[in-house]
Amino acid sequence: MPKITDLSQLDLNQTYSYADYMTWRFDDAVELIKGKIMLMSPAPNVTHQRISMRFSGALFSYFHNKKCQVFAAPLDVRLYDRKKSILANQDIHTVVQPDLCVICKPELLDEQGCNGAPDWIIEILSPGNSKREMKIKYELYQESGVSEYWLVDPVHKVIHQLVLDDSGCYQISKMVTDEDSLSPHLFPDLVIDAAEVFDVWQAQQD
Repeated sequence: MPKITDLSQLDLNQTYSYADYMTWRFDDAVELIKGKIMLMSPAPNVTHQRISMRFSGALFSYFHNKKCQVFAAPLDVRLYDRKKSILANQDIHTVVQPDLCVICKPELLDEQGCNGAPDWIIEILSPGNSKREMKIKYELYQESGVSEYWLVDPVHKVIHQLVLDDSGCYQISKMVTDEDSLSPHLFPDLVIDAAEVFDVWQAQQD
């Protein structure tokens, strides 16, 4: 089998597994969505990175010395139907790299990343990935059983909080702007100040 060192060597219409993904050696950042290759957006802009770092700081402080762990991209998160047990690499056809995720089940973690659904995922929209985050990943995270999903819109300075209901479907729990604060459904004593997340002071200086 030829060594894959360039994306052009792959057939974008073919279905691949995580086992295939692990053998690729090229610089393009990709995700697998039900076996199909999806190119990731170019390097995040400054606003995206500011928001990511604000979240990272708050979450790291909160989860320090706790069972749950927080991870920032890049981290391979392998997803599949929540009804299935942990799968082998050749049986997994979806791998994504959320901006931030919180994992409370240590058995899901291995050297490659997370094998199964994190408890909480935060995605920060970029101009090139809005459709993917709002539809494709919404469906993936719901299907795989990610309990809580936050969708962060830097342009409109809005955070959408989605929580799985008893039937396994997402419901919008809250939608807050940069004038509000928000707590995860899973961790109600963690308070996120949206004004700080969106770095309002810095934006005014710019």
